[in-house]
Amino acid sequence: MKAILPGLALLLLSACATVPATTYVNPVIDADFPDPAIVRAGDGHFYVYATQGGDPMRNIQAARSQDLVRWEQLADVLPVKPKWASRTQDFWAPDVIRRGDRWLLYYSAKPDAALSDEKRGLCLAVGTSSRPEGPFTDKGEPLQCGEGFVNIDPFAFDDPATGKKLLYWGSGFGPIKVQELSPDGLNFSPGSRPVDLLPVVRTEDAREYRRLVEGAWVTLRGGWYYLFFSGDNCCGPKAHYATMVARSRSATGPFEVRERPLYLVLEANERWVAPGHNSVVRDDAGADWILYHGVDVRRPRTKPTDDVNTRRVMLLDRLEWVDGWPRIKGLSPTSTPQAGPLVRR
Repeated sequence: MKAILPGLALLLLSACATVPATTYVNPVIDADFPDPAIVRAGDGHFYVYATQGGDPMRNIQAARSQDLVRWEQLADVLPVKPKWASRTQDFWAPDVIRRGDRWLLYYSAKPDAALSDEKRGLCLAVGTSSRPEGPFTDKGEPLQCGEGFVNIDPFAFDDPATGKKLLYWGSGFGPIKVQELSPDGLNFSPGSRPVDLLPVVRTEDAREYRRLVEGAWVTLRGGWYYLFFSGDNCCGPKAHYATMVARSRSATGPFEVRERPLYLVLEANERWVAPGHNSVVRDDAGADWILYHGVDVRRPRTKPTDDVNTRRVMLLDRLEWVDGWPRIKGLSPTSTPQAGPLVRR
């Protein structure tokens, strides 16, 4: 199971002291760092990866922390673009998982062929490294490509119930999908087919966040698979974005989505615009924390020439569980000092 500590960690608390909670105030990374995906490594650090950006520009951004609050930004973890996407600048929404003695980086990129073929959209891709901080090397060809931005936001998950390696992805006004990967994670499993999990809601209701769905992240808790996802418009002048959740007894569905607004995990408030595209991690006291991006209304762009609502900083908040469903208390990002996670070091 990814990014969540085994139950044994709770037993260890009786013998090993945890570091007292660190008080923090959002944002925990005050820079454009969208689509954060977290993993805990064996070197005492949490690593988080983000969409292309930074100064200087990084194809895939990364940062690390020992307490989930204080973060050190790292060098580009994909410093060499893949040969099939060497001339483009679209490297989106990475995810990293450990498989044996190596780390796999999943991400989306626009192929060079798209420069001459308007119908060719982004591709799903994977690279490998011996270390979580990289550098990662692309395997040499994409997993798959398609029109528009259907093939984005990959999330890798090892299902403890079946032993299968799974990849979730999807957007482009289509459903979130899942498909089995090969044991090494570098290809889709031969003979496997994608399974549609979460459809969009086709409506003219401007309040509906599910007119586009993306940013899948799966967490297993109490026998339920919780599929976090986001929609409907991440950024720009018409930003309208929130984080939602569905659940299932199986990693491949079917997933139950409650009626609006009960499906909400968090949405905007007067300080934070378009919060979403999250990952989830459990601390050493058993509490679940959600990392996600949002736009600070006081600084909605990095440069004066940038579009509004494009400076997406990283936020952290604790999840609470109510009647078997997760949410942030108050259903919106915090802006006041909060007690941080408990982390054993």
